[in-house]
Amino acid sequence: MKLNSLDDYYQSYVHDIYRYLRSLCRNHHLAEELTQETFYRAYLYLEDCREDKIKPWLFRVAYNAFIDHTRKAHRSITKEADYFKALPHPETTEDVLLRQEVMEEMALLVEGLPEAQRHALLLHDFHGLSYQEAAHIMDVGLSNYKILIFRARQKLREAERRRNGDE
Repeated sequence: MKLNSLDDYYQSYVHDIYRYLRSLCRNHHLAEELTQETFYRAYLYLEDCREDKIKPWLFRVAYNAFIDHTRKAHRSITKEADYFKALPHPETTEDVLLRQEVMEEMALLVEGLPEAQRHALLLHDFHGLSYQEAAHIMDVGLSNYKILIFRARQKLREAERRRNGDE
Protein backbone atom coordinates (compact mmCIF):
# COMPACT_ATOMS: atom_id res chain seq x y z
CA MET A 1 0.00 0.00 0.00
CA LYS A 2 1.55 3.24 -1.15
CA LEU A 3 0.75 6.25 1.00
CA ASN A 4 1.51 9.72 -0.27
CA SER A 5 -0.04 12.36 1.93
CA LEU A 6 -0.50 13.19 5.56
CA ASP A 7 -4.20 12.42 5.13
CA ASP A 8 -3.32 8.86 4.02
CA TYR A 9 -1.02 8.43 7.03
CA TYR A 10 -3.65 9.91 9.32
CA GLN A 11 -6.32 7.48 8.10
CA SER A 12 -3.91 4.55 8.45
CA TYR A 13 -2.45 5.30 11.87
CA VAL A 14 -4.78 7.59 13.83
CA HIS A 15 -6.43 4.75 15.76
CA ASP A 16 -3.07 3.17 16.71
CA ILE A 17 -1.66 6.51 17.83
CA TYR A 18 -4.81 7.34 19.81
CA ARG A 19 -4.83 3.94 21.57
CA TYR A 20 -1.13 4.31 22.41
CA LEU A 21 -1.63 7.79 23.83
CA ARG A 22 -4.79 6.70 25.66
CA SER A 23 -2.84 3.88 27.29
CA LEU A 24 -0.14 6.33 28.34
CA CYS A 25 -2.31 9.11 29.74
CA ARG A 26 -5.50 7.13 30.59
CA ASN A 27 -7.64 10.12 29.61
CA HIS A 28 -9.85 10.16 26.51
CA HIS A 29 -9.82 13.93 25.98
CA LEU A 30 -6.10 14.30 26.58
CA ALA A 31 -5.38 11.37 24.24
CA GLU A 32 -7.46 13.05 21.52
CA GLU A 33 -5.61 16.34 22.06
CA LEU A 34 -2.21 14.62 21.97
CA THR A 35 -3.22 12.67 18.84
CA GLN A 36 -4.02 15.94 17.08
CA GLU A 37 -0.73 17.41 18.33
CA THR A 38 1.10 14.35 16.97
CA PHE A 39 -0.33 14.77 13.49
CA TYR A 40 0.23 18.53 13.59
CA ARG A 41 3.91 17.90 14.33
CA ALA A 42 3.96 15.20 11.67
CA TYR A 43 2.61 17.72 9.16
CA LEU A 44 5.48 20.08 9.96
CA TYR A 45 8.24 17.48 9.59
CA LEU A 46 6.78 14.77 7.32
CA GLU A 47 9.25 15.37 4.50
CA ASP A 48 12.13 14.49 6.87
CA CYS A 49 10.92 10.92 7.39
CA ARG A 50 11.37 7.93 5.09
CA GLU A 51 8.12 6.26 4.06
CA ASP A 52 9.09 2.83 5.43
CA LYS A 53 9.68 4.37 8.88
CA ILE A 54 6.45 6.38 9.19
CA LYS A 55 4.68 4.24 11.82
CA PRO A 56 7.58 4.11 14.31
CA TRP A 57 8.29 7.79 13.63
CA LEU A 58 4.65 8.70 14.40
CA PHE A 59 4.83 6.71 17.64
CA ARG A 60 8.02 8.61 18.50
CA VAL A 61 6.31 11.94 17.78
CA ALA A 62 3.32 10.83 19.91
CA TYR A 63 5.61 9.78 22.75
CA ASN A 64 7.40 13.16 22.60
CA ALA A 65 4.06 15.00 22.61
CA PHE A 66 3.06 13.01 25.69
CA ILE A 67 6.39 13.74 27.43
CA ASP A 68 6.11 17.45 26.57
CA HIS A 69 2.60 17.57 28.02
CA THR A 70 3.73 15.71 31.13
CA ARG A 71 6.59 18.14 31.68
CA LYS A 72 4.29 21.11 31.20
CA ALA A 73 1.91 19.67 33.79
CA HIS A 74 4.80 19.65 36.31
CA ARG A 75 4.98 15.87 36.29
CA SER A 76 1.57 15.51 37.92
CA ILE A 77 -0.13 12.54 36.28
CA THR A 78 -3.80 12.09 36.98
CA LYS A 79 -4.69 8.42 37.12
CA GLU A 80 -8.23 7.37 36.43
CA ALA A 81 -9.17 4.18 38.23
CA ASP A 82 -12.24 3.72 36.02
CA TYR A 83 -10.35 3.58 32.71
CA PHE A 84 -11.23 -0.01 31.84
CA LYS A 85 -14.69 0.21 33.41
CA ALA A 86 -15.62 2.93 30.93
CA LEU A 87 -14.88 0.80 27.86
CA PRO A 88 -18.08 -0.27 26.10
CA HIS A 89 -19.06 -3.94 26.11
CA PRO A 90 -21.51 -5.18 23.49
CA GLU A 91 -22.77 -8.09 25.60
CA THR A 92 -23.46 -8.37 29.33
CA THR A 93 -22.69 -12.03 30.07
CA GLU A 94 -20.75 -13.51 32.95
CA ASP A 95 -17.79 -14.01 30.62
CA VAL A 96 -17.64 -10.28 29.96
CA LEU A 97 -17.61 -9.54 33.68
CA LEU A 98 -14.85 -12.06 34.27
CA ARG A 99 -12.85 -10.67 31.35
CA GLN A 100 -13.37 -7.16 32.72
CA GLU A 101 -12.04 -8.21 36.13
CA VAL A 102 -8.97 -9.75 34.51
CA MET A 103 -8.42 -6.60 32.43
CA GLU A 104 -8.74 -4.40 35.51
CA GLU A 105 -6.23 -6.53 37.39
CA MET A 106 -3.87 -6.46 34.40
CA ALA A 107 -4.25 -2.68 34.08
CA LEU A 108 -3.42 -2.25 37.76
CA LEU A 109 -0.39 -4.51 37.39
CA VAL A 110 0.83 -2.66 34.30
CA GLU A 111 0.12 0.69 35.95
CA GLY A 112 2.22 -0.40 38.94
CA LEU A 113 5.29 -0.99 36.78
CA PRO A 114 8.02 1.64 36.69
CA GLU A 115 7.36 4.13 33.89
CA ALA A 116 10.12 2.94 31.54
CA GLN A 117 9.06 -0.70 31.91
CA ARG A 118 5.42 0.21 31.34
CA HIS A 119 6.28 2.13 28.14
CA ALA A 120 8.44 -0.73 26.87
CA LEU A 121 5.65 -3.24 27.47
CA LEU A 122 2.96 -1.05 25.88
CA LEU A 123 4.97 -0.33 22.73
CA HIS A 124 5.85 -3.93 21.93
CA ASP A 125 3.21 -6.17 23.51
CA PHE A 126 0.16 -3.94 23.11
CA HIS A 127 1.00 -1.94 19.98
CA GLY A 128 3.04 -4.46 18.00
CA LEU A 129 6.18 -2.42 17.38
CA SER A 130 9.46 -4.26 16.96
CA TYR A 131 12.05 -4.12 19.72
CA GLN A 132 14.23 -1.87 17.54
CA GLU A 133 11.36 0.53 16.77
CA ALA A 134 10.26 0.68 20.41
CA ALA A 135 13.83 1.24 21.62
CA HIS A 136 14.16 4.09 19.14
CA ILE A 137 10.89 5.66 20.31
CA MET A 138 12.03 5.45 23.93
CA ASP A 139 15.48 6.74 22.96
CA VAL A 140 17.31 3.84 24.61
CA GLY A 141 19.67 1.22 23.26
CA LEU A 142 18.28 -2.09 22.08
CA SER A 143 19.91 -4.07 24.90
CA ASN A 144 18.56 -1.61 27.49
CA TYR A 145 15.08 -1.92 25.92
CA LYS A 146 15.25 -5.72 26.08
CA ILE A 147 16.17 -5.52 29.76
CA LEU A 148 13.23 -3.16 30.43
CA ILE A 149 10.69 -5.42 28.72
CA PHE A 150 12.15 -8.55 30.33
CA ARG A 151 11.86 -7.03 33.80
CA ALA A 152 8.33 -5.76 33.11
CA ARG A 153 7.19 -9.21 31.99
CA GLN A 154 8.97 -10.81 34.94
CA LYS A 155 7.15 -8.54 37.40
CA LEU A 156 3.81 -9.32 35.75
CA ARG A 157 4.50 -13.07 35.96
CA GLU A 158 5.45 -12.74 39.65
CA ALA A 159 2.28 -10.82 40.39
CA GLU A 160 0.21 -13.43 38.54
CA ARG A 161 1.87 -16.25 40.50
CA ARG A 162 1.19 -14.46 43.77
CA ARG A 163 -2.42 -13.86 42.77
CA ASN A 164 -2.97 -17.48 41.78
CA GLY A 165 -1.25 -18.67 44.95
CA ASP A 166 -3.58 -16.56 47.12
CA GLU A 167 -6.74 -17.94 45.55
